[in-house]
Amino acid sequence: MLRPDDFFDLSDFDHKKIFSAVELVWESLAQIKSYLNAHLAPNVPFRNGNMLSQTSILWEGELIDKGFEIVPGDATKGTFKVIKDGRELIGASILYAGVTFFDPRISIGKGCIVEPGVLIKGPTIIGDRTEVRQGAYIRGNCLIGNRCVVGHSTEAKTTIMLNGAKAGHFAYLGDSILGNDVNLGAGTKLANFKIIKAEMKLKAGGKVYSTGLRKLGAILGDQTETGCNSVTSPGTLLGKKSLVYPCVNVPGGYYPDRSVVAINVKNVLSVRKLPSRSQ
Repeated sequence: MLRPDDFFDLSDFDHKKIFSAVELVWESLAQIKSYLNAHLAPNVPFRNGNMLSQTSILWEGELIDKGFEIVPGDATKGTFKVIKDGRELIGASILYAGVTFFDPRISIGKGCIVEPGVLIKGPTIIGDRTEVRQGAYIRGNCLIGNRCVVGHSTEAKTTIMLNGAKAGHFAYLGDSILGNDVNLGAGTKLANFKIIKAEMKLKAGGKVYSTGLRKLGAILGDQTETGCNSVTSPGTLLGKKSLVYPCVNVPGGYYPDRSVVAINVKNVLSVRKLPSRSQ
């Protein structure tokens, strides 16, 4: 019920090993820093924390800052192109002027777009065809998969995003895991720290688990979606294909697959289960 494979299909995730040594899904959050330090191959143009002054591309381990043309498109769909000397540079990533790499321990995959105003701290791995949008703040200890979106004014720290996860606008991701193809509506906040300072405990299946963590945000199973301006309380686990309605504050705890968390007409929290496709 609470194992990583209960929440995620890990078959196509390049970093599935981070989950292999844990019994309970949240235990992988404690492994992020050591995993990144062991597997990270830095490839960014670190300038002592100074902003990148010129739009550049990363291609086959080389930084190129002139003589190329960018054909706009969507990184997650692989539709943008970089042309140099009449040929397309397959797998080139675009680093726009105005990006700040605050730490040399950063790796950016192939076919990525990193827009102006982004600030990234290490250790951080960003996978292929991922888009980091204007004003995003990646605070380190982040493991971001392929075809992800870290959106405008979104902040992430100590977070894992599996393939296709998207936090497109004004989101906060703290000590959290987003499964494959999770989508966060604009303004979603995954709160990670209780006002009362104590170890995070989690209730599931009639049992209370001591997590050993002071901070624990949300763990969202594959294809879960949240509505705009929703908030998950610290220690929220939503199973696969769950839905959170807009402007809902989700209490901490475990919610099984296909849960729907909403506010009913009497302004009372409502939790129900989506019917399966066969019903």
